[in-house]
Amino acid sequence: MTAPGESEEDLAAAWGDALAQETAAPAAPAPDSTRVLNQAEIDSLLGFGDSPEEEGDQSGIQRIVSAGLVSYERLPMLEIVFDRLVRIMSTSLRNFTSDNVEVSIDSIVSLRFGDYLNSVPLPAMLAVFKVEEWDNYGLLVVDSALIYSIVDVLLGGRRGTAAMRIEGRPYTTIERTLVERLITVVLQDLSDAFGPLSPVQFRFERLEVNPRFAAISRLSNACILSRLRVDMEDRGGKIELLLPYATLEPVRELLLQQFMGEKFGRDSIWETHLAEELRHTELTLDVVLDEQTMPLASVLSLRRGDRITLNVAPGAPVRLRCGDVSLYEGELGRRENRLAVRIERELRRQQEA
Repeated sequence: MTAPGESEEDLAAAWGDALAQETAAPAAPAPDSTRVLNQAEIDSLLGFGDSPEEEGDQSGIQRIVSAGLVSYERLPMLEIVFDRLVRIMSTSLRNFTSDNVEVSIDSIVSLRFGDYLNSVPLPAMLAVFKVEEWDNYGLLVVDSALIYSIVDVLLGGRRGTAAMRIEGRPYTTIERTLVERLITVVLQDLSDAFGPLSPVQFRFERLEVNPRFAAISRLSNACILSRLRVDMEDRGGKIELLLPYATLEPVRELLLQQFMGEKFGRDSIWETHLAEELRHTELTLDVVLDEQTMPLASVLSLRRGDRITLNVAPGAPVRLRCGDVSLYEGELGRRENRLAVRIERELRRQQEA
């Protein structure tokens, strides 16, 4: 339908002009399929952003890579040992610094020794200690924040003021001596934490400031890393405890067990109940007069009325056995109208002695 005064030829001409203009217009540029990612996008894809991320916030590629690198067995008992270490350290560091100290566990992870050495935040002090009973080594790392805080507290620094850091200089003899005292306290607490599991002594060997000189294991070996946080009001820092799996190998079977409670699995209620039930257990004691080895043909030929001659004299001692275990030796006799055995000596304890 056309407007008044407008012919069909005019309308057709208008449509033709509009179609020609639409055809002549340049097409929108297609998206570039070969666009190069910038550094920020690459870091985001690989999960290496500027801000520290939690393990649950890692990208897919980083999670796949890290899962392939470290896939070691869990040691449930080791977590209980570290919990006990935190409680003992809280008390010992309060006595050591005469200050209010709180110790907590940040994380317990498994990683390769070489990866950890490359990630040690410098400056720091790396203490190498030897486990005498297990004949291997471990590593204790104290970061700079805790070093300056300990020095400030032990030398009488005022509360409420943050420890002053002076970067770009080596640690002085006084600082190293004070940190060695701190490390000695921590290693003694670590020995006490492992005490209920296995008596062990962690002995301090040397103090290093360069991670290359603190190589106690091969770079590809697996290790357990426990990060401990030490807070002293507005001061504090971190202590990182590194134990190679090779060091924990002598007590690996104990660490794989799942104990509950502070007594490392010893439950007095169950022990008492089990002891009472064992005392009510019924056993069958057999009185053995003599034992003989006979051919199977002779046994099959036995008939009613046949006699088996025993190779013992009258009055010879007899043995009381429970199953295949000989327990007692006694003398056979009679009590009223029944046969009786009087126990004369115990065989089990003599065999063990």
